[in-house]
Amino acid sequence: MEGMLKPLRSGDKDVLDKDASATPLGGVNDTYGEDAASQDLAITPWSRIVASGVELLRDPTYNKGTAFTEEERDIHYLRGLLPPVVLSQELQVERILHNLRQYETPLEKYVDIMDLQERNERLFYKVLIDHVEELLPIVYTPTVGEACQKFGSIFRRPHGIYITLKDKGKVLDILKNWPEKDVGVIVVTDGERILGLGDLGVQGMGIPIGKLALYVALGGIRPSTALPITIDVGTNTESLLKNPFYIGLRQKRATGQEYDDLVHEFMTATKQLYGEKILVQFEDFANHNAFRLLAKYSTTHLVFNDDIQGTAAVALAALLAALHITGGELSDQKYLFVGAGEAGSGIAEIVALEISRHEKKSVDEARKRIYLLDSKGLVTKARYESLQEFKKPYAHEHPACPTFLSAIKALKPTAIIGTSGQHGAFTKEGLEELASYQDLPIVFALSNPTSKSECTAEEAFEYTKGKCIFASGSPFPPVTYGGKTYVIGQSNNCYIFPGMGLGCVVSGAIRVHDDMFLAAAEALASQIRPEHLERRQLFPSFKEIREISAVIGAAVAAKAYQLGLATRLPQPKDLLAFAKSSMYTPTYRRYR
Repeated sequence: MEGMLKPLRSGDKDVLDKDASATPLGGVNDTYGEDAASQDLAITPWSRIVASGVELLRDPTYNKGTAFTEEERDIHYLRGLLPPVVLSQELQVERILHNLRQYETPLEKYVDIMDLQERNERLFYKVLIDHVEELLPIVYTPTVGEACQKFGSIFRRPHGIYITLKDKGKVLDILKNWPEKDVGVIVVTDGERILGLGDLGVQGMGIPIGKLALYVALGGIRPSTALPITIDVGTNTESLLKNPFYIGLRQKRATGQEYDDLVHEFMTATKQLYGEKILVQFEDFANHNAFRLLAKYSTTHLVFNDDIQGTAAVALAALLAALHITGGELSDQKYLFVGAGEAGSGIAEIVALEISRHEKKSVDEARKRIYLLDSKGLVTKARYESLQEFKKPYAHEHPACPTFLSAIKALKPTAIIGTSGQHGAFTKEGLEELASYQDLPIVFALSNPTSKSECTAEEAFEYTKGKCIFASGSPFPPVTYGGKTYVIGQSNNCYIFPGMGLGCVVSGAIRVHDDMFLAAAEALASQIRPEHLERRQLFPSFKEIREISAVIGAAVAAKAYQLGLATRLPQPKDLLAFAKSSMYTPTYRRYR
C-alpha cells in the first residue's frame, strides 16, 4: 500500500486551485452542500424529504428556532409555529449564555447545554466555539465525570449507538440503524475506566458524546460524520447494578472470549459499513484491554487510543515547550513517572520515541532516562516477572524505592510526571527534595478531575519555592508567588485529538502511525510564543484552539502523506489552507 500511494499523480489541478466559491468555508464532498456551498447561497434542508413545519423545528440539524426569517417561515410552513420575533444567531447565543449563567451547579449547566445540542445543533456549536474557555469544563472534564456518574438520572434523549452482549451477530444491522451514512469518526467506550471514576458501565456514554462535540467544535469535523458508541458488556460496580435508574445491562462485566468476540464484530462491522478510512478512537478502556486492543487493531484499522496516545502527545508538547525555559534537549532530562497505567506508560513511550528520533539512538537506549513508580514502588528488574507487559521495557536495574520521596532521593529526577489519579501523590517532602538540587524542576500533575490531581498548582509553587515549571491535567487559576504571576497550562487532550482527527480526515489516512502523534506534539509546541514562556505557560489559550487544530491537522496530514498512508490524492499544495477550508462552521444557512 505504501508503494502504491507515494507516487502522487502530477499535472492534476490542486484542490486549492479549484473554484473557491464552491468551498470557501469547509466541507469535503458534502452531498447536499450544507457546508461546501458558499455562505451567501441558499440551501435546501433535506431530511429524507424536504423538511418543513413541525418536522423542521424538531430536526436539530436544520432547526434555527426564532432565527428563521419571515420568508423562510412562509416557504417552510412555519408561520404561527414560532413566536413572531426574529432573532439573530448572535442574540440567541447571548440568551443561551445568560440562561446558563443563572444555574448554580456545573451539572445543571451541562444538562442545559447538552439539551441545546438535541434541539439546535448549529446554535450549540456556535455557543461552544465562541465561548470555549468558559464552556469546555462544562461540556467535558471535569463536569462530564459527574454527568457520567448520574447519566441514568439525567438521561433525556438517546444520542449515539448502544451495542450490548445481547446484540452479538447483529452489530452490522445496528450500525445501519444510524441515520447518517457518511460517518467519518467514531468514539467508542466500554465504560470500564471512565476518567478516574472507575467502572460506570453504559453511563460512560457521556464521554464519547462529549469527545465528539469537541471534535466538531475544536477540530471542525462535520457533526453528521461523528458517531458516539458504547459497548455495554455489564458493570462490576454494585451501586449501579442496584440503582433503579441505571440504564445498562444489569450483570457483571463480561470478559475473555465473549468480550473479545463482541469487540471484534464491532470493529469488523465499522470497516465493512464505512470503509477503510473510518477513524475509531478507543476511549476509557481499562488498562488490561486498552493496550491489547490498540495493538490488535492498529495494523488493520484506522484507530488510536486517546488515553494512551493523545495524552502522551499533549504531555510531550508541554515538555518540548518547557525546554525553551530550561534549555537543553529532552535527552538531558531524567524522568520519574508517578503512575504507570495507560497515560503514564503512553507518555513515557512517546518521550522515548522522540528522544530516539532526534538523538539517533535506539528506543531501548532512550528508555534508560525514564523511570516508572506504581502503587508497589519503583518498577525494577527485580519485579520483572510480575509486571504488566507495557511496564516491562521500563524495568531497570535499581534498588527498590517504595515511596515517592525515596525515589526522588535515589534517582534525582529533573522532571516528574504524575498520572496516578491519587491526590497528594506529589508530597511536600518530595517536592522540597526535588527543588533542593534542581533550579527549574519540571512538575506535571496530569491526573483529573481536580480532586485526583497529584498536587495543586499552588502547592507545587510553594513547595518548590517558585522554581517549578508546572502543568496540570485539571484547570487551576493563576498562581502568584514571589511577586510574579504564573499562568497554569492545562495538559488537556483537547489540544491534540481534534487536530489528529482533522488530519486523518483531510488526508484520507488509512492507518495511524506513531510519527503522526510526534508531528502533532511538535506542531502544538510550535504554537508557544515568548509571552507564554514569560508566564511559564506551556500551552496556548483555548481561544486559539481552532487555529491550533488546523496547524496540527496539517502537520498530521503531511506526515500521513510522507508515510504513504494518505489516500486523498493528489496532495494539496498548501495543507494548512486545505485543513482550514475543510473545517465545519456553525453559522446559520439561508433556506430556500
